Amino acid sequence: MTAPRSSMPQHVRMNRRLAVQAGAIGICGLGMNHVAGLSAMAARNERPAGKAKSVIYLFLSGGLGQHDSFDMKPDAPDNVRGEFNPIATKTPGLQICEHLPLLAQRSDKWALVRSFAHPYPLHSQGHTAMLTGRTMMPPGYDPSKPRPTDFPSIAAIANSVTPSRNNLPPAVVLPETLIHRTGRVIPGQFAGEMGAHREPMFLELCKFNGNAYGAYPTYAFHHATGKVEMTDFEFQAPNLSLPQGMDTARFRSRLDLLRHIGAQQALLEQAAESERFDHQRQRAVSLLADKQVQKAFDVAQADPATLDRYGRNSFGWSCLMARQLVEAGVNLVQVNLGNNESWDTHGNAFPNLKDYLFPPTDRAVSALLDDLSERGMLENTLLVMAGEMGRTPRLSTLSAHYKAAGRDHWGTQTIWLAGGGVRGGNVIGATDKIGAYPTTMPQHPENLAATIYQGLGLPREVSWRDETGRPHFVYHAEPISGLM
Repeated sequence: MTAPRSSMPQHVRMNRRLAVQAGAIGICGLGMNHVAGLSAMAARNERPAGKAKSVIYLFLSGGLGQHDSFDMKPDAPDNVRGEFNPIATKTPGLQICEHLPLLAQRSDKWALVRSFAHPYPLHSQGHTAMLTGRTMMPPGYDPSKPRPTDFPSIAAIANSVTPSRNNLPPAVVLPETLIHRTGRVIPGQFAGEMGAHREPMFLELCKFNGNAYGAYPTYAFHHATGKVEMTDFEFQAPNLSLPQGMDTARFRSRLDLLRHIGAQQALLEQAAESERFDHQRQRAVSLLADKQVQKAFDVAQADPATLDRYGRNSFGWSCLMARQLVEAGVNLVQVNLGNNESWDTHGNAFPNLKDYLFPPTDRAVSALLDDLSERGMLENTLLVMAGEMGRTPRLSTLSAHYKAAGRDHWGTQTIWLAGGGVRGGNVIGATDKIGAYPTTMPQHPENLAATIYQGLGLPREVSWRDETGRPHFVYHAEPISGLM
């Protein structure tokens, strides 16, 4: 029986071979926090040819309330409809929350699925269902930590079955791994039974902070107390540049010199006999030497107008980096908009949504839409925005923790999609009068995953293999009908 995975994310198994490689790259200036993702990228087998289509999955960890955003119920009782008012969008008859005005102006570019549901009003199970595209939990599932028997995430499958382009990993997750402030690593994000060497590339761009939520640093907040001032925030892109004054030839020479470092000499000579080690090293060298790749991972050099357009916060920078990575050749980018389950609005929901969560999201997602459209990329890039669940129809007040009302966990939510052939102004399905349950065209995680795989140009017969070599289907349902 395979030993359980540790509670911390392990992007690759650090065997002797990778330890040597990590030492080599570290000496040459690549931050150690990025070695795991780089190694996972380099260790992959060759990919089959496929269509050059891309997906950006905007994941709202914590669960955005459908009543307060894209499925408002203005005629419902006060304790259902909440404090926000609907506003008209560019699409006649389609209304959304008043605090999403930029998205409202662009409704001709996006669609809604209002009839999406799964049976889990729980964070871990909801994350797992939405990140793997599987409603059923895997055998031996542990909501407190990832296990090697978990189903692979959508990002891991994309990383495994789509082709690598332009020396880039097929799938990237940013700006941070989803970890609760208690230290609980959320299951469902990783490769699971596919094997740790198939992990997507995780970019840890934000310093973890257990006392703040949201779009660091401008919109950092705490659910109970409101705004949080951050003085030590960093959004650190991976250092993919060569050390100053070192060209590619000198870099290769410097790698060669490591063979003569006494403490590592025997290990390196043994590892160098392996073809896989040589392949990993060459991919690392190529990545570091490719200026276009370096540019894709760097948002600091963007012009001031672009930075203002997306928003100067972790949400905005992440969406801009996602666009750059897709343009450079990454097939799937998962952007986690919500450290510490930021969208978990049990209390003080309306001021926190209005002041801290909606403004950066509205700006960044609208900018991403415009940017992709202006660059001629929107037709070939599917955008998906969803959380792990929605919120309860009726408001509640947890007076021991919050001053004002919020909503608890609920399995029904609204999914937002754009690009990739999605018909703008389109609404799929509906919920009942209080937004509790789907009434028409119900959709499930398997349908969303199939829509993403279709957006990547994957054929229906595609499969992936676990570590024992057994094949597994990628598709488990039909894509969401009526979107395209």
